[in-house]
Amino acid sequence: MPLTGPGEADDDFAFSCSPGVAHAVIHRAGGAETSAHAHRSPLRRTSGYDCAMTGGKGGLREAVRARALPIGEVFLVAGIWGSSFVGVKVVLGYAGPLTVAALRYSMAAAILLPWVLGRGGISPRLPLRTWIRLAAIGVSQYAVGNGALFLALRAISSTGASLAISLVPIPVLLLEVAYLKERPSRIHLLGILVAVFGSFLFFSSGLEPIPGGAICLLALATVSFAVMPVLGRDLARARAVSNTALTAIPLTLGGGLLLVIAAVTEGVPDIPLPMWGIIVGLALVNTLAAYLLFHHALHRLRAGEANVLLNLTPVATALIAWGALGDRLACSQVAAMAVVILGASLAQLRRGLQGRGSGVGST
Repeated sequence: MPLTGPGEADDDFAFSCSPGVAHAVIHRAGGAETSAHAHRSPLRRTSGYDCAMTGGKGGLREAVRARALPIGEVFLVAGIWGSSFVGVKVVLGYAGPLTVAALRYSMAAAILLPWVLGRGGISPRLPLRTWIRLAAIGVSQYAVGNGALFLALRAISSTGASLAISLVPIPVLLLEVAYLKERPSRIHLLGILVAVFGSFLFFSSGLEPIPGGAICLLALATVSFAVMPVLGRDLARARAVSNTALTAIPLTLGGGLLLVIAAVTEGVPDIPLPMWGIIVGLALVNTLAAYLLFHHALHRLRAGEANVLLNLTPVATALIAWGALGDRLACSQVAAMAVVILGASLAQLRRGLQGRGSGVGST
């Protein structure tokens, strides 16, 4: 919502926001200044952290710098998660899919949770609504989503499984509008469509037929994966819990539930020592480090903005498979990579970065 009136488009402005109330000071050419308070509305909520934007070229530079770190964090996460499918596919030759997922997440939780508790990072006075959202993240992301994905990996290639990730921005977009009340811009919608199209283009030539049961599992995983970015963004922008608690609590709840299910359905596995090395790597790097980075990025990025960057994950998977397993990349796939990157880049643009004074209504 612009804070300048008609004829004031050339005025420089300074904008700062804090939890609950945004305060703007408009510096006019004559040296006088006026102030206004912009309270939260259902369709425009502040992000729960202090921020600053200055009009003109300086404001553009500050806005770009403020978003560069979280975008870089999610970009790194996409590369890390690109290796997950390859690593999991290798370990599945020695243990059941639910067991692999349970060991990965419960091991990461066992490392992070004591550290968070030791630092007093989990308040005993957390509201019930916060606990419900944390539990929903844990069950949907780890127990249901990744459990279904790992089950599907028994019947399809890692490339086919990674394709399901490229569809997650669609349910995330729907939940973002319905639950978070954060309305995407047209350029963001265009970026999502371009990124999803690029992902399909990338895999269209080499994708093998997928059995019906695996399709159902991938559909379940796709919907389940949409819950974490949305609820995580909701908790992060309100600073309801710390970043480490936002990672540790769902990991503990979801990983613990999955560990029980795996023990009942698949029994105790006989895993050789080299495979344990891969599982430990998946727990420390692909789970612990990656989810900490992703949740930290949600303080600054909307759920859809963060999630569409993860469309680079299938591209990273294919590149890793090309380097490690000798898979070939066709010219059409290289072109599709450029399309995915273009779409992910478009989805990061905001009105506030396109014109002075137009971004005050954006979060």
